[in-house]
Amino acid sequence: MTKYIVTGATGNLGKRVVADLLNFTVAGDITAAVHSLNKAKYLVQSEINVQAIDYLNPQTMVPVFSKADVLVYIPSKTYNIVQRVQELENVLAAMQAANMTEMIFVSFYADQENNPFTMSGYYGYAPRRLAAAGIKYAVLKNSLYTDPLIPYLPELIERKALIYPVGDQKMSFISYDNSAEAIAKVAVTPELRNQGQIYTLTQNEALDMQTLGKIMTTVTGHQIGYQPVSVTEFAEIYAAEGDGTELASMYQAGRLGLFDVVTSDFETITGKQPTDMLTFLKLNYHE
Repeated sequence: MTKYIVTGATGNLGKRVVADLLNFTVAGDITAAVHSLNKAKYLVQSEINVQAIDYLNPQTMVPVFSKADVLVYIPSKTYNIVQRVQELENVLAAMQAANMTEMIFVSFYADQENNPFTMSGYYGYAPRRLAAAGIKYAVLKNSLYTDPLIPYLPELIERKALIYPVGDQKMSFISYDNSAEAIAKVAVTPELRNQGQIYTLTQNEALDMQTLGKIMTTVTGHQIGYQPVSVTEFAEIYAAEGDGTELASMYQAGRLGLFDVVTSDFETITGKQPTDMLTFLKLNYHE
């Protein structure tokens, strides 16, 4: 039986990937690799193997990787691009030491050469690095996640408007659940993962902010329009949360029209249609 490792297994996406893998294989063939064992307590009652690893210490990864066949690599969330690169290099070194040769790399669609997003350089580097690594791999690039919109809705209702500084450009989205389903399916399907395939996971339609506001208005019953602020203002508004500058750089990329990508890759992988924005918000918004 093929054995799988999922890194970041306690995160919003990782825990869903673990759950979806259980639709294809048994718990004993799944290892949840985590940074903190305390956060993995929900897995203790299952037969899923839980192992602590440190991306910055390859020696913690080698014994874990040596017991598995396929690595689902979900990178850390740091905005430190040098650290992210070092983490990937350490993962590849650990794979080599463990004689592990198959990886699913979870990425983001901000990889264009002219993309100003803080992490764009990393997302451009990673697939090129994998192509030269001598391993079998696939890259799954997520579009913007729908899920953070749910806790954001009360603020939008109060503001009565979206404020993303993207002008009249469209942006694509995907839900955690849809992303995880596609990742798990690629992980368990060799013909989908072993030829350097690159997938971009999106809904079937990219949305401009006027349209997104109308969908939110329909779902919440509160008027939500679109009153964009500048990139600088956006960074200042969310500076207290610690990632205002990074988020602003991401929406700057959106303003350049770099996030309007739409593909049928989710359907190609799963045979299903992705959940559209209206359906997603109706299912998850509760006033």
